[in-house]
Amino acid sequence: MPKITLPDGNQLTLADGATVYDVAAAIGPGLARAAIGGAITFDGNRQLTDLNAPLPGDCRIELLTAKDDNADSLYLLRHSTAHVMAEAICKLYPDTQLAYGPPLEDGFYYDLHTSHAISPPDFERIEAEMQRIVSEDRKFCRYEMPRDEAMKKLEAEGNRFKVDNALRAEGGTLSFYVTGENRGQDWEDLCRGPHIPSTGVIKAFRIKQVSGSYYRGDVNEQQLQRVYGTAFFNKKALKQYEQQLEEAKKRDHRLLGQQLELFTINPDVGSGLVLWEPNGAIVRTMLENYVKMELILRGFEPVFTPHIGRLDLYRTSGHYPYYEDSQFPALYETDRGRALLCLRNLIRRAEEETGERKAEVAQQVKVFADAVAQAFGDFGGGDALDDPAKLSPVVEECLCHEEGYLLKPMNCPHHINIYAAQHRSYRQLPIRLAEFGTVYRYEQSGELGGMVRVRGFTQDDAHIFCTPDQVQAEIASCIELTQQVLSTLEFKDYRARIGLRDPESDKYIGAAELWEQAEQNLRDAAAASGLSATEEIGEAAFYGPKIDFVVKDCIGREWQLGTVQVDYNLPERFKITYVGRDNREHRPVMIHRAPLGSMERFVGILIEHFAGAFPLWLAPVQVAVATISEKSDEYAQEVHKSLVGAGLRVLLDDGSDKIGPKKHRLRSRKIPYILVVGENEAADRTVNVNDRDGASLGTFPLAAFIEGCILEIQTKGKQRHGALQEA
Repeated sequence: MPKITLPDGNQLTLADGATVYDVAAAIGPGLARAAIGGAITFDGNRQLTDLNAPLPGDCRIELLTAKDDNADSLYLLRHSTAHVMAEAICKLYPDTQLAYGPPLEDGFYYDLHTSHAISPPDFERIEAEMQRIVSEDRKFCRYEMPRDEAMKKLEAEGNRFKVDNALRAEGGTLSFYVTGENRGQDWEDLCRGPHIPSTGVIKAFRIKQVSGSYYRGDVNEQQLQRVYGTAFFNKKALKQYEQQLEEAKKRDHRLLGQQLELFTINPDVGSGLVLWEPNGAIVRTMLENYVKMELILRGFEPVFTPHIGRLDLYRTSGHYPYYEDSQFPALYETDRGRALLCLRNLIRRAEEETGERKAEVAQQVKVFADAVAQAFGDFGGGDALDDPAKLSPVVEECLCHEEGYLLKPMNCPHHINIYAAQHRSYRQLPIRLAEFGTVYRYEQSGELGGMVRVRGFTQDDAHIFCTPDQVQAEIASCIELTQQVLSTLEFKDYRARIGLRDPESDKYIGAAELWEQAEQNLRDAAAASGLSATEEIGEAAFYGPKIDFVVKDCIGREWQLGTVQVDYNLPERFKITYVGRDNREHRPVMIHRAPLGSMERFVGILIEHFAGAFPLWLAPVQVAVATISEKSDEYAQEVHKSLVGAGLRVLLDDGSDKIGPKKHRLRSRKIPYILVVGENEAADRTVNVNDRDGASLGTFPLAAFIEGCILEIQTKGKQRHGALQEA
């Protein structure tokens, strides 16, 4: 009889074979009617499950309802709505072959192949068919089949994508979901689940867009259509989401970046590599200057490090091969190393293939491996040449001894070597090293997006080397700095997330006791700072736990920005030391921190947060001077010269256009202040001040306007229009 622990700590004992629904019914009939699934924690693993799924034994359970409207409940809803959309498309276009349809953070998609080119005019028809399925309130019913029997079923259906998905799945059985209770008659799909109880739970949905994709993201594979949608538990939430989307379109940093000449990404240079135009470079420079000044005030010392490093450097740190799949290929020094790298990539291709294609690539591996052995001597392949799976570890081992270089994926190994360049005493600690360092990640092309997902980015990175008794104060200072930066940039709604190690995972380096100490350091520092933080297992960096600041922008979207990480492991791996009070060598603790994270990503988010209307201190052009007629040109030039002399970034528009079109053009550039200068202003030595929203602030002496701007810049906008109001 399983013992069930509820979120409030209360326990229930139910009969063997009890389900999630039985737990809800034991609590109350209202909850039983409202429940749509559960989140079960068993043997340290948490997973979502169907309402009618049997309990695995003693476990902890969180019941999910449509009223929760949280990530777990929406996951179930959107996964199920993806099935409804797939059924509708299959009904409308019978030759459709489905690949897969996962839920996303804000919706879902389905990759599929059909001779019909789905386009926006088809959305209404698909949604109507979906509504028919929803109105039938059909149950989602799961059944399982032995693997051999299930494979025969899928092969008979002739969908190579489903056969491939099944071959990749683990276990001796495969599961299917029927949208209805009539197996063999109602629509079904190969699926691990889980799902909501029935289609009637779906109250609001929308098809969002369609795009092209490749199967498994491989450009050499079958081209598919990817249909995106979203779903909510009520129409009000869907409407709010659609309004948010409309606002997001207006704020899209990719469009605004082009309109405001902030940045460009040119495929001739490379996808995911940002070119900062002069206007964007000003925004970036102002941000950097602000953060650099704050760092100097807090005792940080600037450093610079190269863009590449030896492979052994990153092998020691663990970044290589840990990040290998998201790194640019290593630059091996020898022909042998380069040949082995090509062989390794071919082996990985063979491991990903299925069916006849797998055998073809395996043969290619054997031929290439023979050629490598003949060219560079036996590398230990031997009998493994006929089996890529056996050959793979041999090649990996060989590559571990090849010398080469790697584009820098992280700054920390370089900063560690700066620390290690001198003998250190406890009297010198903490040592705080800071760098705006550029790093590189080879993100997949489908994952790139403007400035927020790129392949080369600059981190406002810093590393603190301190004694164990200094850790708490240093973390608290990092938290305070991050909060100050977010406040200055008008991010007021944010939460903290403590990312912890998953004890069941093998991706983390270092001893368990060091992890426990680091995790407790973060908990204590967060509590001492009055920072309310949630804890998430599995969200730690591979070398240490972290506090991430998750910021909500002005239209409700969440972004992970600043981070603070505690690391006992890299100092151990690099064997760095300091001499303590006892005249013995000790291991320092390392703290990683970046209040902005990445300049590219942060500026992209800022563009959308401010809708391109940056505060005065960040604006590329702070003031525009516009003449009414040529009679005021001379005075306008005097005004321009005075503003530039005061250190402001100014644009002079003394063209022949009328003042109306001039003001409209300058407002479209989102320049904070537009000074209209005519004959009256020239006679009175004043300026007529307008803001970018079209409001007239009045006529002021030029000196008063300059004083107001300087005050607004110095206070980062906290005293906007202060001197003007006084005047």
